[in-house]
Amino acid sequence: MRAFDPEVRIGGVILNRVGSPRHEALLRDALAEVDVPVLGAVSRAEEVAAPSRHLGLVPVAERAPESEEIVAALADLVTATVDLDALLDLARSAPPMTAPAWDPVAAVGGPATGAGPTVALAAGAAFTFSYAETAELLAAAGATVAPFDPLRDPALPAGTRAVVIGGGFPEAHAEALAGNAALRAELAAFDGPVVAECAGLLYLGRSLDGVPMCGRLDLTARMTGRLTLGYRQAVAAADSPVTRAGEPVRGHEFHRTVTDPGHGDTPAWRWDDRAHGFVDGRVHASYLHVHWAGQPLAARRLVEACR
Repeated sequence: MRAFDPEVRIGGVILNRVGSPRHEALLRDALAEVDVPVLGAVSRAEEVAAPSRHLGLVPVAERAPESEEIVAALADLVTATVDLDALLDLARSAPPMTAPAWDPVAAVGGPATGAGPTVALAAGAAFTFSYAETAELLAAAGATVAPFDPLRDPALPAGTRAVVIGGGFPEAHAEALAGNAALRAELAAFDGPVVAECAGLLYLGRSLDGVPMCGRLDLTARMTGRLTLGYRQAVAAADSPVTRAGEPVRGHEFHRTVTDPGHGDTPAWRWDDRAHGFVDGRVHASYLHVHWAGQPLAARRLVEACR
């Protein structure tokens, strides 16, 4: 890193998952030769390891009590093996950051006026992949953001005018999601704007691995052994509650499912000369994860689409 960019200052390193005293000594000797200070050496410890499955680490929302115990054990381990005073001194020596602070109000073009609509934002153990900036931008655009849990809540929040359903693991909770029939029926009949990404796309379909979902979109989904992963440079294929046709966007895909059909008569996006996703009435749904901080007009458009 130092050779790649002379502006990078490496103040020190913390060795992680060190296997033995001999392993630590080898690492320290190698780093001493290039004049890189070692601030600590954290040994391997299965008791602080995070479990993983088909798409990476199991989210904290699915293992909350255990996670608190792991964090406490990790704190003890770091305290015992890392020079925290040296680490804090190093942090204090960093120059001030020159980049402007994140401002969602400025990003959406200024403060909203008047009372805004309620936008329901999916949360809970089945829908854990949601950028904090999505809620911040919606609030800056004038919305009241109301989280709801499709696993537990029998209805959308009172007064909901639009719904955002982000990523997560519906395949791990399919039976429980199916069991909440009242909410599924409400979402199937909901006529306001809906934005769904990946997990949200699967939830809006008719079924996931044969288990009933909402049926708002005429598609079925199933798990496969194939990982679809990568960054995408897409173009909006149609106007929708959050896009305008021809608008470029960057996002990413990360899933092991497929839908049938793969896209609607009116697709949401195009990339690599192919159509992707669904625009169905006031629904915009696809596998593409888009960070709204890079597309802040999406929040303002969604709020305006409620009116």
